[in-house]
Amino acid sequence: MFSLPAYGLWAVPLAAGLLALGALPPTAEAAIPAPVRDDFDGDGYQDLAVGAPGATVGGLKDAGYVVVMYGGPHGLSADRRTIISRATAGIPGNPAKGEKFGIQLTKGDLDGDGRADLVVGHVSATRSAVVVWGAKGGPAGGTSLPASTTQAGDFDGDGKLDLALFRGGRSPGDDPLGTTGAVWTGPLTRAGKPAGTRELDPEELQYVDVWDGATGDVNADGRDELALKAYCGDGGDCTLFYAGSPTGLVPAAHGTFPGGGGGVAFGDFDGDGYQDLAVGNEPDSSVTVAAGSASGLAPRGSWHRYTQDTPGVPGAYEDVDIFGASLSAGDINGDGRDDLAVGVPGEEIGYDDGAGIVEILYGTETGLTGAGSQALTQDTAGVPGTAEPGDDFGSTVRLLDINGNGHADLAASAVGENSRAGAVWSLRGRATGVVTDAGFVFGARTVGAPYAKAAFGSELN
Repeated sequence: MFSLPAYGLWAVPLAAGLLALGALPPTAEAAIPAPVRDDFDGDGYQDLAVGAPGATVGGLKDAGYVVVMYGGPHGLSADRRTIISRATAGIPGNPAKGEKFGIQLTKGDLDGDGRADLVVGHVSATRSAVVVWGAKGGPAGGTSLPASTTQAGDFDGDGKLDLALFRGGRSPGDDPLGTTGAVWTGPLTRAGKPAGTRELDPEELQYVDVWDGATGDVNADGRDELALKAYCGDGGDCTLFYAGSPTGLVPAAHGTFPGGGGGVAFGDFDGDGYQDLAVGNEPDSSVTVAAGSASGLAPRGSWHRYTQDTPGVPGAYEDVDIFGASLSAGDINGDGRDDLAVGVPGEEIGYDDGAGIVEILYGTETGLTGAGSQALTQDTAGVPGTAEPGDDFGSTVRLLDINGNGHADLAASAVGENSRAGAVWSLRGRATGVVTDAGFVFGARTVGAPYAKAAFGSELN
């Protein structure tokens, strides 16, 4: 628990709704160039997008908004950000009660101009997603897309980013509402027109609700694969897997993975040049990793399961901890192998149920290991705040090199913080792992946005 300061100079008049705020350019300093898919303003630093889907906008509960926090040589700061909602000038549509704008986010250079674009999803089965176009001062101006959620990747290997679009709701009951899927071949024009379109797996998707996912290249053929986090009915979640091909995405041999409901991430954990797939299984409080290879994902019998009972991983296994609720891969210590950040929002600390923890598992030449794992909470020395019941620290995690020094930095949210206003912690990555000496925490009040029950940090990208 802590108090987030409000910065009056940057405060947004609530009566006028949320407006997009321009970003100041960073101090020029040598940096490792950011991948285009993470750099909205083209300054060479990776940027972090934060969803606040529970926020009230224009008097409408759960309308939601997104904040883009800009990377720079000194990391994130409160005064370099852009706030985007349906009330922002140039963004199509109007705020809608219950839409949860920002509950799912995708980014990548969709129009090929050298800057990342941001696609903002929602929970409605009828409203459109919005792509907000990257620009020198940060994302500005938007175009509607016929989707609820999206995923970006080069699925056909032509060097241009494609976009998978999924339209459907989120079932409140046992039976999924069903999803329709399509792949738009890149590049997209700013009028929202793709180079081509094709339907995606209608036979399977009609029986599931797609919530989120991730993309990565498991066989190093230059074509991205797609893993989808989905609700498959009767209270059960699953992960659907599609392989890239010269003609785009196709259902892969592994098809539907058992379990799911947690995070999904691709990362090369053993440094062999093939990306591996990590899937969080919420009911089992575990993470399963399938290794990549020239022939695709390794056979199921070789997959590795990680829990808090894995040797070296702090804590002890409890199914209510939700180990793997969120996942993100990146190279924290700069050894050329990806590491895995694991959100454990249900972790009890002392007698504080749901205080939450983030675990870091490090990559080695043989893959992820529990040896040398880190555990971070609000009670860790140097981390702002105090662990309390229901904070859900680790609700969402994201690894990005926001200061361009070659080490991935950790962003972790606690959606339950301050009566579900939510907050995000930014902790630096160094050769020794995640460190706390330059920790920065921010929430909706910090950036001058509506904060009451905003669920700030429900999505990080």
